[in-house]
Amino acid sequence: MLAFAQALALLVVLTAGARAEPLRFLDCGSKDGNIQEVNVTPCPTQPCQLHKGGSYSINVTFSSKIESKGSKAKVYGEMLHVDIPFPIPEPDGCKSGIQCPIETGHSYSYLNKLPIKSEYPSIKLIVKWVLLDDQEDMLFCWKIPVQITS
Repeated sequence: MLAFAQALALLVVLTAGARAEPLRFLDCGSKDGNIQEVNVTPCPTQPCQLHKGGSYSINVTFSSKIESKGSKAKVYGEMLHVDIPFPIPEPDGCKSGIQCPIETGHSYSYLNKLPIKSEYPSIKLIVKWVLLDDQEDMLFCWKIPVQITS
């Protein structure tokens, strides 16, 4: 019985350690939605350390102020106030955890991956993540500082 209790305690500790903590983020113009929470996993501290060759889970909880048939994500690396497009595996928000059509007043969890290619330079920059509605207006826009490392 003692071994079971120890195993259970270890499982609780490991599960707690694996939970994503909400990030501090800058809202950069969410017009048609309200961001409730942004999580990047793993990112135990900020700025997030993004390791080359790694992939990071993105989870954004937001509510919509509008109706939209679809949504499309755009991601940028911002350096010296210039947005450089950053490719993501799935730009279609309706294939990224959002049940479309999007309805006014409903809450959604947007889920995606951020792969960090080996050829990216080791650099500090701002990640800017935008989700556009079917009118090309921002459902959400957030920014966080990151450090790409080897």
